Amino acid sequence: MLKIKNLKKYFGGLKAVDDCSFEVEKGKITALIGPNGSGKTTVFNLISGILKTKSGKIIFDGNEITNKEISEISNFGISRLFQQARLFNNLTVNENLSIALNKEDTKFLKNLSLKSNLCNEEKEHINKISKLVGIDEFKNKLARNLSYGQKRLVEIARAILNPHKLLMLDEPVAGVNPKLKKEIAQLLLNLKKKGETIFLIEHDMNFTLKIADHVIVMDEGKIIAEGNPKKIKDNPKVLEAYLGD
Repeated sequence: MLKIKNLKKYFGGLKAVDDCSFEVEKGKITALIGPNGSGKTTVFNLISGILKTKSGKIIFDGNEITNKEISEISNFGISRLFQQARLFNNLTVNENLSIALNKEDTKFLKNLSLKSNLCNEEKEHINKISKLVGIDEFKNKLARNLSYGQKRLVEIARAILNPHKLLMLDEPVAGVNPKLKKEIAQLLLNLKKKGETIFLIEHDMNFTLKIADHVIVMDEGKIIAEGNPKKIKDNPKVLEAYLGD
């Protein structure tokens, strides 16, 4: 579904992404891991259009999306969860979720004015995803009154609601408690069963190796290994670069 070919991105003399090539298979959970500064988030930013590549190609669902605008890439069917919280604190959970279904910029301010014009089918879809993610009980709370873990769940729900073919998750369990990690892991596995394609970055190796079908490892801007979780866990290069063994 997603093909990265010889991707490069330099910041001055720093080779943040250095000739990377890999694929994300449809209907699978693919994880991109590596130590801090290895280039993972830069890859995500290149795919989603936040950064422009120096060279290389990004092919998504048969379309080249290299260096296209963020809105164009989103319209092709890529939905992304970011590392940092991006909720509207003065809106309720339900209102935050309703924005994800509205792709028209001209209606954005109407959403912020809390006058939802969603049809019954869209409202039902929001309710369905709220129950799936486990946020139904606090969907009428203001986002500012949520715990960090609750906010993370809302952001995951919003990413799922955004019309997509590929779900990109940047550290979905960073900073959340062990119980919530297990819930998110089960949620992602359930989404895969429903046919979702998931591409994630995560520092928690235990979490990643339990749910990923395929793991890609970066270090210093390069891909140093890839394969199934067992293969990655036993790879000496990975142990040295990522685990410090």
